[in-house]
Amino acid sequence: MIRAAHILAIIIFLGISSQAQHSASAGNQRLKAYQDTLQNLSFKMINDSLEPQRYNASYKFIKTLVGALKTPYSFNFPFDSLKSISIQSSSDKRFRIFSWHIMNADGSYRYYGSVQMNNPDGKLQMFPLVDYTSEFKKPADSITTNDKWYGAQYYRIISVLNNVKTPYYILLGWKGNNVKSTKKVIDVIHFKDNKAYFGMPVFDGDKENATKKRVIFEYDRKASMVLNWDIKTGTIIFDHLAPPDDRLKGRFELYGPDFSYDGYHLANGRWKLVEDLKVSNQPTDQDENFNDPKRF
Repeated sequence: MIRAAHILAIIIFLGISSQAQHSASAGNQRLKAYQDTLQNLSFKMINDSLEPQRYNASYKFIKTLVGALKTPYSFNFPFDSLKSISIQSSSDKRFRIFSWHIMNADGSYRYYGSVQMNNPDGKLQMFPLVDYTSEFKKPADSITTNDKWYGAQYYRIISVLNNVKTPYYILLGWKGNNVKSTKKVIDVIHFKDNKAYFGMPVFDGDKENATKKRVIFEYDRKASMVLNWDIKTGTIIFDHLAPPDDRLKGRFELYGPDFSYDGYHLANGRWKLVEDLKVSNQPTDQDENFNDPKRF
């Protein structure tokens, strides 16, 4: 009887395992089909010559993406064929962010995105990101939720999990601005009470600069700016931006790199501004692609 019961248990286990594998395989095939559709739509979002068509493709993309992410355990599917949008995952696999942009006919941009949480039960939990850029009066001093987002297209997530009461994540992002200037952003995301929050007062400047909740750079659209994470030194390294002439100070659309570097160094869960960094090798500008959306 014991042996028969043991054999029966094995048969039941193998049956359940086979069923689970079949279900996972079917889900994977469904996600691949979704990915093909998303790939075509994302190409149109960037490359269609007409603004209404770019937005129409984006709306269809959003609907299709939500349908795809409702597939159980979709978090494990990489969507690695989607080259026209950015998909970044945190190092602890707690969440990932989808982000992209639509260029308007006047050379300005609108941003779209969503945060997908990695739930153990495989069910979808997401925070849609609603671009609220035009409503920000002091974006460097604002903390908002996902429905009032300072839009950007992210290319790096830096996890800050130690020496802090609330774990948070640094986001490095490209933010095309208008026909004259481009922006880049160092933002923060953290989660509390089942909400996603952006911005946190963790960036400490020198004596003349107050603590910032996010850091924003603006510079000449024709220029290229380095903004990267150096894991060896625990420092976010970036080009020091300056006007071509002191008389043009404050005209950020004319600013560009002056061949020196500054940075924010991580210490005890906070970021301290360090000026005039000695960089032996110029940081790899892996985010250079974000200076010209047409390169996608």
